[in-house]
Amino acid sequence: MSAAKEFELPSMPTLCVDEHCAFVARASESADTLEHALTEHLRLSGIYWGVCAVYTLGRLDRTFDRAKKEEILSYVDSCRNENGSYGGGVGHDGHVLYTLSAVQIYALFDELSRIDVEAVVGFLSSMQLSNGSFQGDHWGEIDTRFTYCALSALRLLGRLDAVDVDKACAYINSCKNFDGGFGAEPGGESHAGQVFTCVGALAIGGRLDYVDGDLLGWWLAERQVKVGGLNGRPEKLPDVCYSWWVLSSLSVLGKTHWIDRAALARFILKCQDEKSGGISDRPDDEPDVYHTFFGIAGLALMGHPAVVEPIDPVFALPKSVLRRMGIELSGTGKG
Repeated sequence: MSAAKEFELPSMPTLCVDEHCAFVARASESADTLEHALTEHLRLSGIYWGVCAVYTLGRLDRTFDRAKKEEILSYVDSCRNENGSYGGGVGHDGHVLYTLSAVQIYALFDELSRIDVEAVVGFLSSMQLSNGSFQGDHWGEIDTRFTYCALSALRLLGRLDAVDVDKACAYINSCKNFDGGFGAEPGGESHAGQVFTCVGALAIGGRLDYVDGDLLGWWLAERQVKVGGLNGRPEKLPDVCYSWWVLSSLSVLGKTHWIDRAALARFILKCQDEKSGGISDRPDDEPDVYHTFFGIAGLALMGHPAVVEPIDPVFALPKSVLRRMGIELSGTGKG
């Protein structure tokens, strides 16, 4: 069944576009809430999730006026550290994760000129270790997420030449498991979030030949549970965020038809707060910007008609943004 036909099914709820954009706008203004205080350490990622969500819905300019855009960009500027890195919030240590978030935000607003490219490249390249892996910051934690973030940011800046891409991809291959999945480090348990980062990094590095597409595709397809949602590991509850982590990898492999996409779409849409906006992890839970973005992004990968900006499954950015940057969309399958 085609994506268009799937969304025409009588049982398919409507995507509450206006409410979700209003939810994101309110979240960007709610500086006096407990949630705002508790998430200060990952503020840049939160901004990326919110901005990218409204962009994919075609509502960026309607949601953020010029003054609000400048306020957001000035905040991102203030998270920059002397070594070229960006912290999750003002005054926080720089980290590869939030450096990518900063690059993504600037790209969404077409403001990459605000970046000191050489300083960012210098920081990211300094995080690569001799075995090809990347640590997240100067404290030394190693995780395949950081390899993806570094390669993604460098590709967006046109500077993959600054690191040893072959070694980075070989390290990721060493994190592959018997089930076709990938872990955070060699021997680590396969996890859908890590699979996205590893498949994405290998796609950027031109080494998708390291992936056993059929074996991994089967493992990913098995993440769908009876209610239609996807989980991150066997025997876990479904969570809307895996609508992205699983589906993006299946999209790169050209195997999104290996799951019941209509059932997944219904699950995501049942997690909406239809009155106040926002999407939660599971039905009737409290919505947040994180799940709102990844729910919308999952619908985008399935071709939901209300998500007007197609999203790239490797870079997690709208394809129109990447085309504007002159980045060729390659290594992603269809289906």
